[in-house]
Amino acid sequence: MSAQSPRSIKRRVSKRGAPVWLFDLDNTLHHASHEIFPAINRGMTQYIIDRLGVDIDEANRLRTGYTQRYGATLLGLIRHHQIDASEFLHLVHTFTDLSSMVRAERGLARLLNRLPGRKIVLTNGPSVYAHAVLAELGIARLFERVIAIEDMQVRGMWRAKPDAGMLRRAMHRADVRLSDAILVEDTRGHLKRYKRMGIRTVWI
Repeated sequence: MSAQSPRSIKRRVSKRGAPVWLFDLDNTLHHASHEIFPAINRGMTQYIIDRLGVDIDEANRLRTGYTQRYGATLLGLIRHHQIDASEFLHLVHTFTDLSSMVRAERGLARLLNRLPGRKIVLTNGPSVYAHAVLAELGIARLFERVIAIEDMQVRGMWRAKPDAGMLRRAMHRADVRLSDAILVEDTRGHLKRYKRMGIRTVWI
């Protein structure tokens, strides 16, 4: 995580209700850019090549373009190419050597444990992957729930961060008032979008 201490984070949180910390997963709770993100990107690109019959340059263009436009490559592939979402998520987020790929700051569990209030993981990644990473980090017990991309569907339509309607529904299901939520995230665009909804934010 960043150099911010629990004490400095606490000072930024005004007294409202009990805080509910919404932690992004990748590049927030662990250093996904070290090995995991490159592996996921390779997997997504290969999936697009295999399923759509395009070359590597076009596959990379679609992968990055859909992420920028929709918040997740998956959403663009569903909307424009009707791919099997479950198959895609499984193929690109399954690693036989996950334990050797995970990197995180020392003292992460202690830092999280010192933060007051409820803690929830909010990730555009799939549920099985998120739970596996949390287990490798040894912090799964500190979170009351994981809200993964499978949980972000609205009226049968797939959604992802930074979709506003999705977050409102997810917070309602988790019994979280937006005014009590604090989003800890590495993606500035997500933070800016959700700050306008009254959620407090911490940039990692």
